[in-house]
Amino acid sequence: MIKKIAKNRIGLAGFIFITLLMVVSLLGYLITPDSSPQANDIHLEIALQPPGFEVQMIQQPLDEDVAFVGIFDWILNGKPLEYNYIPISAAALPDSFAVFTKNGLIQWQNIESKQDATLITKHYYLGTDRYGRDVLSRVIIGARISLLVGFMSVLITLLIGTTLGLFAGFYGGWVDSVILWLINVVWSLPSLLIAIAISFAFQEKGIYQVFLAIGLSMWVELARIVRGQVLQIKEMEYVQAAKVLGFGNLQILFRHILPNIMAPIIVVCAANFASAILLEAGLSFLGLGVQPPMPSWGSMIKEHYNYIVFDAAYLAIIPGVCIMLLVMSFNFLGNALRDALDVNMK
Repeated sequence: MIKKIAKNRIGLAGFIFITLLMVVSLLGYLITPDSSPQANDIHLEIALQPPGFEVQMIQQPLDEDVAFVGIFDWILNGKPLEYNYIPISAAALPDSFAVFTKNGLIQWQNIESKQDATLITKHYYLGTDRYGRDVLSRVIIGARISLLVGFMSVLITLLIGTTLGLFAGFYGGWVDSVILWLINVVWSLPSLLIAIAISFAFQEKGIYQVFLAIGLSMWVELARIVRGQVLQIKEMEYVQAAKVLGFGNLQILFRHILPNIMAPIIVVCAANFASAILLEAGLSFLGLGVQPPMPSWGSMIKEHYNYIVFDAAYLAIIPGVCIMLLVMSFNFLGNALRDALDVNMK
């Protein structure tokens, strides 16, 4: 199947982009310039700086001891800052330096009062946001959030949609009528509206609630497709032979029917992955998704969309382009999978 996908150049490009993004997301805090938890190192003095900005900083050890963080905790959650960083505009070493202040003024301080202080240069390749945080670091960690939400949402969708579709198509009768009625009811409502309603039902807002809200709003299409496939396959001779041999219904469903309908399920899951990313971005933009300071591409757009008409439009454009590229990649990959798994196509 991978060879067939490779023949589709657009699908291959989508697959490569998704793979690279997954590798970057897995590395996470190991490669981000800001490895603090949630990439939330705030410097209001250098807020709204353009891409390519660099600044000299005084690096001073913190007074309190920082707990040791293992490599796995570092990858998953980041590690606390070990130093205090003070942006400066000029330095006359070794005597004094000029410190940026929050009101934009410059204040000269004596460097001798800063024990163990060293002068370093920090680079902000995608600039800083309105809180002075590194945009590149938050984009990388935001990619992890988007992929995680998409994966977990698709997993929930897969469990619910596949199970209901299998039972509806195989058993028929009142079981099919009840499940089909439920499918039609949910199908008549927009997925975003259902996700918003489910989000409001939770008292707390967070990433786990986003999983459930998106997963419970996207299972309908998969259930309809699985039901239709089962209605066709259950009349096949090998299914009838399994019944004659005395195999149980569940064994027939999950060992004989389900493996033969995996192709359309995989294609739908790829499309649902893209839809889940868009839904997560929409919920975060509305303030119902992941909560600050956890970075998310949707929340980054929400925080900076009002800068779109000013010089700092990149703050909203960068996460928007990331969402667009990731959704397009999953759509391209879904089309390539459809072509690769379609036995009727040469």
